[in-house]
Amino acid sequence: MNIQLHEIMVREIVEGYKDMGEGGVIGYGGKLNIRPKYQREFVYDQKKRDAVIDTINKGFPLNVMYWAVNEDGTYEILDGQQRTISFCQYVNGDFSINSRYFHNLTLPERELILNYKVLIYFCEGSEKEKLDWFRIINIAGEKLTDQELRNATYTGAWLANAKTIFSKSNCAAYLLAKDYVTGTPIRQDYLETAISWISGGKIEDYMAVHQHDPNANELWTYFQNVINWVKLTFPKYRKEMKGINWGELYDGYHAKVYDTDKLEEQIKVLMLDDDVSNKKGIYKYVITGDERSLNIRAFSESQKRKAYERQGGICPMCEQEGREHIHYAFDEMEGDHITPWREGGKTVDWNCQMLCKAHNRMKGGK
Repeated sequence: MNIQLHEIMVREIVEGYKDMGEGGVIGYGGKLNIRPKYQREFVYDQKKRDAVIDTINKGFPLNVMYWAVNEDGTYEILDGQQRTISFCQYVNGDFSINSRYFHNLTLPERELILNYKVLIYFCEGSEKEKLDWFRIINIAGEKLTDQELRNATYTGAWLANAKTIFSKSNCAAYLLAKDYVTGTPIRQDYLETAISWISGGKIEDYMAVHQHDPNANELWTYFQNVINWVKLTFPKYRKEMKGINWGELYDGYHAKVYDTDKLEEQIKVLMLDDDVSNKKGIYKYVITGDERSLNIRAFSESQKRKAYERQGGICPMCEQEGREHIHYAFDEMEGDHITPWREGGKTVDWNCQMLCKAHNRMKGGK
């Protein structure tokens, strides 16, 4: 790849600046694609955006940027989109700093910004080289997320459509599932979650297969089905429902008919159970019966020590087998619920016994 360093003034970059929404963002007299399809959305907050303008005003250097040179003589930003949009928006009058818009500045103040020289590397090469370079130079400002990097590889009509649904502020996926999915759309969290659900975690494989599809209707339909199933199955919302792998539960159990009132009664009891350490896991438990998802509270070292001393180092299950002569060291035994948690046994002193590791594993597997 051929790489050359250039100095370009802000006034040249902002010439012809236009944010066309889904149509992209352009500048540099219409020759610069500021937001190529593989780029993230604009994610700088006010503090970071204002810091770019402050850096320019003070004449300090912005981190070097990278533009890819296209065969038709146009350019696209490989690295530097966030900084470029920040100063373009300011000059365009989209926001003010300390209640002063660009047009409120004195002529010398405006000229200082417009004449600021940005250091930019022009990079020429194949599409693959540009995408590889895009990954390598992910060095400035906001670190790219895994999904943003995937988007750089699997561009096309499918991704463009998927991003309108899953990757915009107040997008359809966010409005539907903001109480059930963690993260933010603009950092691709919703898109990543949806693909992970439908693919069973094989995100790259799914994107590779569907890259050239005309739209993302399959993904959007699936995502809606999952969220609607959750809302119907668990009509009472709790904050613990956010961030659960609902796709996995939907895939395995959506065909089953549930008594939602009984589910709610179970959930209410489990939420009040101090032995249930993972409240979020309650939803998986009431659907699958997998007790491991609850992370039942273990006995404390003090409780185990009391039981060990009370038993004199003898495992009661070994004793039942006529091997009461075997004495174990404390670290050779493990705490066990005499009455299992699922049968109402609590993690309290009187319900603690120490078993040898072999018998504890045997009992736990039953």
